[in-house]
Amino acid sequence: MKILVINAGSTTLKYQLIDSETEQVLAKGLCERIFLDGQIKFDHPKTGEKILIKEDMPDHGTALKIVIRELLDPEHGSLKSLDEIDAVGHRVVHGGETFSGSVLVTEDVLKQIEEVSGLAPLHNPANLLGIRACMELMPGVPNVAVFDTAFHQTMPKKAFIYGIPYRYYEDYKIRKYGFHGTSHSYVSKEAAKLLDKPIEDTKIIVCHLGGGASITAVQGGKSVDTSMGLTPLEGLIMGTRSGSLDPAVIQFMADKDGLSVEEVLNVLNKKSGLYGLSGLSSDMRDIDAGVEEGNEKATLAFHAFCYHIIKTIGAYVAAMNGVDLIAFTAGIGEWDSEVRKEIISSLTYLGITLDDEANKKSGTFTLISTPDSKVKCAIVPTNEELAIARETLKYAFPEKN
Repeated sequence: MKILVINAGSTTLKYQLIDSETEQVLAKGLCERIFLDGQIKFDHPKTGEKILIKEDMPDHGTALKIVIRELLDPEHGSLKSLDEIDAVGHRVVHGGETFSGSVLVTEDVLKQIEEVSGLAPLHNPANLLGIRACMELMPGVPNVAVFDTAFHQTMPKKAFIYGIPYRYYEDYKIRKYGFHGTSHSYVSKEAAKLLDKPIEDTKIIVCHLGGGASITAVQGGKSVDTSMGLTPLEGLIMGTRSGSLDPAVIQFMADKDGLSVEEVLNVLNKKSGLYGLSGLSSDMRDIDAGVEEGNEKATLAFHAFCYHIIKTIGAYVAAMNGVDLIAFTAGIGEWDSEVRKEIISSLTYLGITLDDEANKKSGTFTLISTPDSKVKCAIVPTNEELAIARETLKYAFPEKN
């Protein structure tokens, strides 16, 4: 069966066509600059040639129609007919408390997603547009919504509640939700294969480190705490996000620079983190280069980024009263050996020793702690699209599972 995976961002739309039996990627690409001039990028399925087509994309519906057109193209397409698509899986950023798992899309589900869109105003509306466009283009084909927040719905209330008047939770559902759930779920299950025990008996910390970064404590296969909060702004220092800070900083910044709360949040989301600290870049590769050149601000950004990760890992070891394995994933977690080395060098109290040679094998499923380490550390590549495809198969065709 062929599953089309759609990941609609605020101004982008990523897609993959996956054979659910072999889990082979048949096609993948990216639409960018939606609402502007627009372009679609993908690899030729046979030659691997990079293809770039610039075309106006006034909305996500238009972008999806362009994706379908290119998938059906006789020269570089991967489909002869839309009838070959058996189901469509959609990443939906926020499910609030309504959704604790993936769900087959119905009109009622769409209404419920719309009701929690205030919690993710940049993403949920785009996700809805993607779903509705698929329903229009492929009537009768099942669509499945896979939520970023769903994996974290197992957190106990003591972990997700904020220390503000309780009515804000009762009336407006203000609480920690967490994100990257599809990645944390997939990686924790893959990582558990390195442990000689049932997943129900495991304690795993997943470090999803990329432009957006979050850490999750996974006990018995379930999320019990995570670093992102009501929005993806809480938690670690990230590419352009500040991460957690004293809330009074917002008022202080607003007063000093004459900014509105919205403008301050824009600074915290888009101009802070590695970019704000270094004044150089939000990309860790550029930060690493700056460190090598002796750039003081880049060096500060590097160490601050790692330090917040080290602290959070320590907090989650305490929360679970131990840990069996620490997994590193996503762009930085999988590919930056210096970041991993910096973090693990501060975890010797857990009985971890880094295997320097293994740590150089970036981007592959690799155990990077020595055999005598009391806690294992590993690089575990994430695959959110595959995880979405698996969920789609499970909920679109329950009789086959």
